[in-house]
Amino acid sequence: MNNGPVGVFDSGMGGISVLREIKKLMPDEKYIFYGDSKNAPYGTRTDEDVFGLTHNVFQTLMDKGVKAVVIACNTATSVAVRKLRAEYPDVPVIGMEPAIKPAVEENNGGRVVVMATPVTLRRPKFAKLMDKYSQDAEIIRMPAPGIVNYVEQGRLHDEGLKEYIKGLFSEIGERPADAVVLGCTHFPFVADEIKEAAGPQARLYNGNLGTARELRRRMAEKDLLCDGTEESTVEILNSAGEAQTELSWKLFTGELS
Repeated sequence: MNNGPVGVFDSGMGGISVLREIKKLMPDEKYIFYGDSKNAPYGTRTDEDVFGLTHNVFQTLMDKGVKAVVIACNTATSVAVRKLRAEYPDVPVIGMEPAIKPAVEENNGGRVVVMATPVTLRRPKFAKLMDKYSQDAEIIRMPAPGIVNYVEQGRLHDEGLKEYIKGLFSEIGERPADAVVLGCTHFPFVADEIKEAAGPQARLYNGNLGTARELRRRMAEKDLLCDGTEESTVEILNSAGEAQTELSWKLFTGELS
């Protein structure tokens, strides 16, 4: 199993941002990325829908012989990761978590905006994070499902996107944000637009590197790291078909940036 592929899954193409971080950290591994753009966005669906869709993709990856799975989607993680770990106890299943901890610790007493999908923001897991750190910073929920659609269409610098993001930040009042947590894997692709709207004082945080490091740790723990005898490969699949697969490759290579 050491030379088997690592599966990376997202509700669309946003998880490519996580795949890129993982590939930097573990360049010799093989990877299969599956984007479920046909059913995106997950962030406005019911929990039952999200779990059913996530379970179907997870099984598709398992059928392809993956040795570990990264749920590179905050929404799918919040709904499904515990159930999938219970169902597949021998498979490392790594999820995403909004990077609230470092944002609060490095901006103690400041204003921390958490941008995410409505599903992520309403889950008990997020409420616990809010309760844990609310004494140390002002944490503001910012539902931003509209960004997903722009990324899925490859419209990373669209004027409509910029206006949408500016509108979100205009609703938090005059006091600017000290930190912005990108709680959806689509959001790093439009980090420049978010930074422009949030202001030069705002520091941006995402959980991609932490997820990559946790994957490496869990794989090492189970002796699943590749032995370096086979060439690294990346396979990208997308439920929406060829056009979305091509867009995914452009995001992965940086051609679309």
